[in-house]
Amino acid sequence: MRVLVTGSSGRVGRSAVAALAAAGHEVTGFDLRASGCELPGWREVTGSFDDPDACERAVSGMDAVLHLGAFMSWIAADRAAMFRANVEGTRVLLDAASAAGIGRFVFASSGEVYPENAPLSLPVTEDHPLRANSPYGLTKLLGEELVRFHQRAGRMETVILRFAHTQDASELLDPGSFFSGPRFFLQPRIRQQERMGNSAVADLLRAADPGEPAHVLARNEAGRPYRMHITDTRDMVAGLMLALESDKAAGETFNLGATDPVDFGKLLPAMAEITGWPVVAVDLPGPGVDYETSNARIRETLGFRPQWTIERMLQEAAGTWRVSTHA
Repeated sequence: MRVLVTGSSGRVGRSAVAALAAAGHEVTGFDLRASGCELPGWREVTGSFDDPDACERAVSGMDAVLHLGAFMSWIAADRAAMFRANVEGTRVLLDAASAAGIGRFVFASSGEVYPENAPLSLPVTEDHPLRANSPYGLTKLLGEELVRFHQRAGRMETVILRFAHTQDASELLDPGSFFSGPRFFLQPRIRQQERMGNSAVADLLRAADPGEPAHVLARNEAGRPYRMHITDTRDMVAGLMLALESDKAAGETFNLGATDPVDFGKLLPAMAEITGWPVVAVDLPGPGVDYETSNARIRETLGFRPQWTIERMLQEAAGTWRVSTHA
């Protein structure tokens, strides 16, 4: 199969390209920047998703599209660019794919369409009301509706995958990681909150700073540790392959992610045992993050079986940490 992967220079995109090539598919990448991929027969289109000419070049000769590319930001100044990339870009790409006769279009959406940070009921299933309360979640919800339009029009098979939070295991103990840094380390979280303009939260975090490298255990205003899903990139790619190849996936929407949520109250002490850094607990305003998203539908329908528990991911991350600290 000839498959176009958008976001091919990103974390999930790079892994998806490698998995597709290993499975014998012909792969084309499409992203704003070159991926540096050197696979045999590799083809790549560099451009933006809202550029009709670039989209037309990218989908030419393809059988299927994995639309993984997106712009994720929580900074207000990025909002217009995020809507151009995630909404207009998805519309332009879908139109180009439909005109090119693409057989299947797999769309990477997000759990933020529900929203996961304020669920009406748990666990969050695919039938949970769609009530995005973040700009990023809204862009993904609008993207989903564009995909559903093309499915209703009967022009190509579509699959919507609502992604859980995704990490490479090696990122978990990396203070410089875009996601893990602010999530698990105090100083990166202070800098993140400052960039987002959340000065009150930044002040709370800064007041807890022990003056040395430290982990941060985020808790809500009642002292309950955060709880959320963290899924290894390799498991996400396994789900993508099922969505691409399975006849049962056509026209469906699935939550894609780890089976069990991660309790930060247990994870942070385990991280600290590896790094030797202290854990600073900070009670943040509001109800915090506490949710469980069900992956039962994709497990039962497509046979999805996540392999990378958080314990296994952390064990791998520990090896990376020890190598980096002794380099």
